[in-house]
Amino acid sequence: MPVSDQDAAIDFYVNRLGFTLAADQQLQPGMRWVMVVPPGGGAALTLVTWFESMPAGSSKGLVLETSDLDATVEELARDGVAVSEIQDAPWGRYAQLDDPDGNGLILQASA
Repeated sequence: MPVSDQDAAIDFYVNRLGFTLAADQQLQPGMRWVMVVPPGGGAALTLVTWFESMPAGSSKGLVLETSDLDATVEELARDGVAVSEIQDAPWGRYAQLDDPDGNGLILQASA
């Protein structure tokens, strides 16, 4: 996930979205490996600043499944995260939000 500030991204993904910080290591000067895992496990996200081909905020449409969309949206909104209204779709329900850099995330509850 391309970000501009790894510490701010850690704060958002860990303290706001409830991810677990799985790794935070300096690989070499200017290259820090930061990896977070969503609640319940699954695929990890690497929060990177050093890919020229991936500017901060350029990722759109990452889907995160939740078993209780209403509760998740309510909790995030209570914590100050701007989340769209829940939308209905033929395959389930979803809401959208952006991380501090503008990377687009979709919270989804499948039907």
